[in-house]
Formats: sequence, structure tokens, C-alpha cells
Amino acid sequence: MVKRIDKTNYYLNIAKSVADRSTCLRKKAGAVIVNNDEIISTGYNGAPRGRVNCIDLGYCVKKKIFPNVRHGGYDACRSVHAEQNAIISASRKDMLGGTLYLVLYRPETGEYDPGSSSCQLCRKMIINSGIEKVIVRISDNEYQEINVDDWITNDDLINGKITY
Repeated sequence: MVKRIDKTNYYLNIAKSVADRSTCLRKKAGAVIVNNDEIISTGYNGAPRGRVNCIDLGYCVKKKIFPNVRHGGYDACRSVHAEQNAIISASRKDMLGGTLYLVLYRPETGEYDPGSSSCQLCRKMIINSGIEKVIVRISDNEYQEINVDDWITNDDLINGKITY
């Protein structure tokens, strides 16, 4: 008998396929917003429509401007984040109470980025979108489930913690 994949890994696998479309050289990211077991929208990280992608330039603009910065420097990054692209492609009424499935991996190794989550700007957008839960892939079959209310109650930025 063939074992059926569980719903969480099903949606995370779709998010991984979405991430494969990413045009970022540093990190591939894919997001899928689901509500009532229906895909509302998807998004991957890449330059805004009409702008040249880093993958086409052959170098990461952010790395060129800030070679030693791991966190921050978002104004130098050409990419719109996967979560942002998924949110702007959906209507808020469709996202209310929904779940965002997120996959982030390093293109040079194909490995998932341990401890990765949404950056502070994406967190703010997710909070305002009405999404209730974010599920982030850790390994091929493991994931972390985040209650968005925790980002409201435990505001990392107030304590100076930078994410992503």
C-alpha cells in the first residue's frame, strides 16, 4: 500500500517548487498561502517585475554593496521576498485565518537554512494580512509551526533581535 503524504508536507513541497523559480543567488524562497485547504496565492523571491534579476546579472547586488553583512542591508537587495509576493497577489479577505507555508534553501548546497524564518518586514506584512500561522520547512519531512500571534506578543524587534 502506498503511503499518502500529509497535508503540511504536501503544501511545503509546493512551496519548494515555487522556491525553485527564485532568481536570488543567495537564498531561494517560496511561499504558499492556504486557507480552508485551498491555495490562495504563491510567491518566490526575485527582483520587481521589469527589473533585472541577480541571476541574470550574474552577481548578488547586495553582496557587492555589503560584502560582509549577513543580516540587514535590505535596501540593497533587489528581491521582493517570497512572503511579500504571495501577500500582494492575494486579497486580505482570502488570507484571514490562513496559513503561509515557507521554504528557504541555499542554492549552492540545496540545504534548508536552519533557523530561517520571515524577516521583520515580512512579519509585519503577515500580521497585517490576517494570516494566523506560518509553517517553515526545516528538513525534507520536518517543519516549524509559528503562531503569528506570537510575533505580536513577543516582538523581537523591541529587544533588538534581527531575523532572517
